Amino acid sequence: MKSLKRFFTRLFNSAAQRAQEERLREEIAEHIALQTAENLRAGLSPVEARRQAMLKFGGVESMKQDYRAERGLLFIENLLQDVRFALRRLRNSPGFTAVAILTLALGIGANAVVFSVLNALILRPLNVPDAESLYGIQHGNEASSYQSYPDYVDLRDRNRTFEDLAAYDAAQVGLDTGENSSRAWIILASGNYFDALKLQPHLGRFFHASDEHGSNSAPYIVLTHAYWHTRFQDDPGVVGRVVQLNKHPFTILGVAPPDFHGTLLFFNPAFFVPIVNQEQVEGVNDLNERGKRFVFMTLGHLKPGVTRAQAIADLNSIGSYLEKTYPKDDAQRTFTLARPSLYGDYLGQPVRAFMTALMLLAGLILLAACANLGGLFAARAADRSREIALRLALGAGRLRILRQLFTEAVLLSLMGGAVGLWGSVVLLHGLSVWQPFSKWPIHLSVNPDANVYAVALLLTLASGFLFGAVPVRQVLRTDPYEIVKSGSTARIGARITIRDLALAAQIAICAVLVTSSMVAVRGLIRSLHSNFGFEPHNALLIDTDLTMSDYRGDAVPTMQKRMIDSLERVPGVESVGLIDTAPLVAGGYIGSLVFTDEAADLRPSNSVAEAYVLSISPEYFHAAGTALLSGRTFTWHDDKDSPRVAVVNQEFARKTFGSPTNALGKYFKKKDGTRIQVVGLVEDGKYQSLTEDPQPAMFLPILQSPSSQTYLAVRSSREPGELLAAVRTSLRAVDAGLPLYIEPWNEELATALFGSRMAATSLGIMGAMGAMLSITGIFGLAAYSVSKRKRDLGIRMALGAQPREVLQAALGRAFKLLAFGSAAGLLLGILASRVLAFVVYQATPRDPLVLTGVVLIMALLGLLATWIPARRALSLDPLILLREE
Repeated sequence: MKSLKRFFTRLFNSAAQRAQEERLREEIAEHIALQTAENLRAGLSPVEARRQAMLKFGGVESMKQDYRAERGLLFIENLLQDVRFALRRLRNSPGFTAVAILTLALGIGANAVVFSVLNALILRPLNVPDAESLYGIQHGNEASSYQSYPDYVDLRDRNRTFEDLAAYDAAQVGLDTGENSSRAWIILASGNYFDALKLQPHLGRFFHASDEHGSNSAPYIVLTHAYWHTRFQDDPGVVGRVVQLNKHPFTILGVAPPDFHGTLLFFNPAFFVPIVNQEQVEGVNDLNERGKRFVFMTLGHLKPGVTRAQAIADLNSIGSYLEKTYPKDDAQRTFTLARPSLYGDYLGQPVRAFMTALMLLAGLILLAACANLGGLFAARAADRSREIALRLALGAGRLRILRQLFTEAVLLSLMGGAVGLWGSVVLLHGLSVWQPFSKWPIHLSVNPDANVYAVALLLTLASGFLFGAVPVRQVLRTDPYEIVKSGSTARIGARITIRDLALAAQIAICAVLVTSSMVAVRGLIRSLHSNFGFEPHNALLIDTDLTMSDYRGDAVPTMQKRMIDSLERVPGVESVGLIDTAPLVAGGYIGSLVFTDEAADLRPSNSVAEAYVLSISPEYFHAAGTALLSGRTFTWHDDKDSPRVAVVNQEFARKTFGSPTNALGKYFKKKDGTRIQVVGLVEDGKYQSLTEDPQPAMFLPILQSPSSQTYLAVRSSREPGELLAAVRTSLRAVDAGLPLYIEPWNEELATALFGSRMAATSLGIMGAMGAMLSITGIFGLAAYSVSKRKRDLGIRMALGAQPREVLQAALGRAFKLLAFGSAAGLLLGILASRVLAFVVYQATPRDPLVLTGVVLIMALLGLLATWIPARRALSLDPLILLREE
């Protein structure tokens, strides 16, 4: 207790330091005055009396130090003294302080933003109980999780390693609450979905497995909390209310917890509906079709004590059973486990790769900032060499001087970190409410949490100590006698210093960033002008699903024909085509195994390809701008009563018939045994993603392969925006209650190009930041070199040196470091850019324009950074310099 009381007494004394210091000064002055008066009475002169009094009293400063050590906490007092001294020095150098704070703010802010996104996407667990044991089931041979509903039931009932298995799919519906109708994205979930995830409702109740009694037996809705808040204004009376879903009555049972919107991180549906009501929602009933893999993901919690490997082995044993029992539908059924938040490895792998690369680049920016500030800090310490030498000569310890330098560095770092963190918080709040696609309920909360603030603080302190440590060796080797006698001992010789290596590393980092950003930008430009297998310019894309207005059976193709006829009458429209799944827009393609016409055994192992199946109207290829290479397209006579025909792409022809030239007129079989004749051949295209390899695709007549999902491509000689109103009016005249989404086709590609655009934007920003840091770093070295070699340069000029020779002597090292760092950075950038190929379509570092651009940009940065130091070197007056020396 006495020790604790003593500590708080000292802490109080430290807080009241100014008053204590004033009393101490008065006591010392009074004591010396009394002794001086006594000496005067003894007959000494006033000067001698005071001198003798001072000698008798002893060292005043030593007495003050002893008193401070006894009465207060010496460490805190010294620290406060260092902080005040550092603040004075920073206030006296506003230019240096502003540059340092801005440099650190860029580095730390960039890291805070990237880490917050990384934290939200990868590190932060899903907002469900026991999230660490939650896994999704993924196919072992591909990064996909689609299952058929019967396969899901087998996996659910036969496994021994999961507590329970739930399934879900996503769909779009038409919702009518009695006030107005609208489109909404929903989750079709198995009855045990909420129970399997161990969730409790915020309001009302959930649906359960006991509510399911066959197809269309559970017309219930569970709202997400966000949709309840925005659409129903938090009205608790909404529970029990009946609304129309695709013209069918559904009852609202309850509201999900506030932070739960499903297990897919970035997807925010409006509500949840039992999957057994698929027919009312999507217009088809695939619950008993083992060959229709419409279930988006199957997931559940592992039982306590069960390892991931044990669960995979258990699932693969079920896969073997499915393969033996249903060889036609379930060949090669192997499984693995993946986290469901990013749809397993399908999105998880490229997102992790990209975020890791982005975090690495952000770290490199911070290292560049530290290297930059380290060089400036070393130059600042060199400029203070006479001050430091005088302090050492007067008895100051080297550790005390180093502590003062570190205090200044950490103080700068805290200021820069505070500014950078403030900027990152503002940016992250904006990203959290940003919805990049108006058509899709996709957004992600990346607001910073405690982890982000902790990492930012750690990086701030580490940065301060890192660049503050650069002048340590310089201070420890300072000889105060030599400096006081002959001035600064700083020399710019041929030896490579730590500061040179730091600057070369900084330039290399900048070159890496510039190379990566140029690769990403060039890849994006190629993506925008590449051949997709269709022409999105000068075309509108209309998206609707006739199921939302309860069109069924033969009413679907009839309505689709009426829509096409109505649009063809709009002035300026050249052609109108229909497709059930628009390329690079819709996603969720249906695939079908393809067999040769000679195949009798239609087991999956005997198939020659798995092709996309697309249903189109006769004019689709003309409206889409897809080239018909040979044969014919469809007519309205290719209906269900006519022989089955198809138009295939080149990749389909290569895999099925060996060559595109052999396809026309030939037959192939689908897995159900249907025999189809090839009547046309079209060019290959991109269907699911920009980065996919050429995929086989078959196009079937819409009347032979009907679908309620409808995408209408409207080709026009006018600008698409000019047609919007006329097109909408035309379709409203056909059915005023049909939910429509109309947009220029090239704008619909925003989803497919999102990864490339984000990569190019992110890397472009980082490249600009790296360039700024590189300019300040090169400028610092060049200015330091000119400042420290003024006497040498003056002698050279006095002896007749030419301007070129003066510049070579003053800036030669800076340009050598620029060349070396740029070459190393370009090589590293080429290697790092390989990662971009997973995200940016057609990104390649072997582009001559990229290589030339990097060289020119780095040269331009060098010229900009050395312009002012070069002018300063050429304007030196040797007579003035030599007279000063």
